[in-house]
Amino acid sequence: MELKAKWMGIPWNWTEEMDSTNEWAKRDAKNGAPSGAVYIADSQTQGKGRIGRRWETPKGSSLALSLLLRPDFEAEHAPMLTLIMGMAACMAIEKITGLTAEIKWPNDVVINKKKTTGILTEMGMSEGKISYVVVGIGILNMESFPEELAYKATSLKIECGHEINRDEIAAALLFYFEQYYEKFEQTHNLGFLIEEYNNHLVNRGKEVLIKEKDGEYTGISRGINDKGELLVEKKDGNCVEIFSGEVSVRGLYGYV
Repeated sequence: MELKAKWMGIPWNWTEEMDSTNEWAKRDAKNGAPSGAVYIADSQTQGKGRIGRRWETPKGSSLALSLLLRPDFEAEHAPMLTLIMGMAACMAIEKITGLTAEIKWPNDVVINKKKTTGILTEMGMSEGKISYVVVGIGILNMESFPEELAYKATSLKIECGHEINRDEIAAALLFYFEQYYEKFEQTHNLGFLIEEYNNHLVNRGKEVLIKEKDGEYTGISRGINDKGELLVEKKDGNCVEIFSGEVSVRGLYGYV
């Protein structure tokens, strides 16, 4: 593995079993752990995903990794780190496996239109400022799925047809994330990433279903802006900016 981050992944913390790598990182953050610390577990007993969903991680089934950051910017910019991690995951997967990876905004990576990666970003505040941000990611690597999930989920192992070294994926992930993060620190927006991100956006130019608390509607996905918001063209021709929050984006006839 030639790719190597300069400071992401120091220290590198690994354990066989943990409740949640995000919770582990948050606990360590409160004890003074440095920016760039990474937390990896072979299995999670209480892993979690976006909007309160559970993220199961049986032993040896996936890469469960959380990255601790201590950024010096306003809290409003933190959600964009989810998109940066998604882009880094695409690059890492493509580099190590040769597969084509795409992004389902805002926090999933898909291969052949099936989910293989989920991302959850959490933040701690102190006196109105960011104390820490934890970006957690799960990259699936199991042999099979239950029937109720097989239509929308896949793994690196299934798609490649052989075992994938999770340490290599982790090292590549941190390398690419570091490159993007250092640019983001300078600008606090995603202008530098828009073209690359939109080229990997699985629903770009396609009709999507937007589900919000107050209802749902359809429109055409036009990519992201420099704030990481999804631009959706509605039927009346108006383009709306979708902030991740509690919004769910689906393909009109399925997961993507």
